Amino acid sequence: MLSRVADSLYWINRYVERAENISRFLEVSEAMALDCPPGSAEPWVPLIDASGDRELFDKLFPEGRPADVVRFLVNEPGNPSSIVNCIAFARENARQIREVITTEMWEQINDLYLILQESEGFWQLPGQEQLNEIRKGCQLFYGITDATLSRDLSWQFSKLGRLVERADKTSRILDVKYYLLLPSTEEVGGVLDELQWISLLRSAGAYQMFRQSQQQAIAPKAVAAFLLLDPIFPRSVRYCLEGLNKSLRVIRGNPVPGPPDDLECLAGLMLANWSYVRIDELVNRGLHEAIDQFQGDLNRLHELINERYFVLPTPSPATVAVPPTTPLPSASTSSLACAPA
Repeated sequence: MLSRVADSLYWINRYVERAENISRFLEVSEAMALDCPPGSAEPWVPLIDASGDRELFDKLFPEGRPADVVRFLVNEPGNPSSIVNCIAFARENARQIREVITTEMWEQINDLYLILQESEGFWQLPGQEQLNEIRKGCQLFYGITDATLSRDLSWQFSKLGRLVERADKTSRILDVKYYLLLPSTEEVGGVLDELQWISLLRSAGAYQMFRQSQQQAIAPKAVAAFLLLDPIFPRSVRYCLEGLNKSLRVIRGNPVPGPPDDLECLAGLMLANWSYVRIDELVNRGLHEAIDQFQGDLNRLHELINERYFVLPTPSPATVAVPPTTPLPSASTSSLACAPA
């Protein structure tokens, strides 16, 4: 497979996953804002911290009002990770490799792009309905991809991008609650505290599955264990790391004699670290510090994937010069792989 094709497949799925996550975060925050008592911390600005774009947001919107947060995350042109920009970048990558993806995949991402770019009626809908339509459009793209794309290398690179982005956002939204929204001692276990934990689970699409697996009162430690260490929930960090390792093994093909390379070592160590650790140990060591370390490892993992599969080697002087390819949106328009922790 050509490096540019693999790169586009990886970034199409990262961008769609990012757009779907942001739309869900905003949906839940709007609902939570209605239940927050007067004077309590509003659930808006922490979304900027969860996306890793606080510096850019403060530069564009110094006042930091709720409406500014929504605009920044949904359709701000100056934010490369806004929903509208994510879908535009995903569509551009898909356009460049239309011969590789299925017709149904192209039609879905193109339809979603046209709705966000050209449909005046869409932007006149209530905010909750806009976000709901965006989320459903992204999920429909996942379903079409799963139903129509052959399980070859195209599928593996698609899955790789989706899982990297998903692990990133799950860990970030948990870190925001545990670290940035940590309530005072008096509020721990109170109504507002429980409301925030429920909102966190809904932000990760995990509320019902958590209730089924943990038939007890919502406790912070149980929520953290579910989102980080559950082996079967598809948005948990552990599940994503297992999927990443499986895809990387398929992409590598037959094992090469000798010691594992940096990419194989890091992917294996990350999976081992998050598969054989107990939540009590993570909390005692410092959950924020553990998630911060995970974010750094995930950034490094992305860099190694990029170096191995997406960056073309520099030709030697003896080789015939080849005209440069057109730069992809993933390289020229996205300022972040996994946003710095």
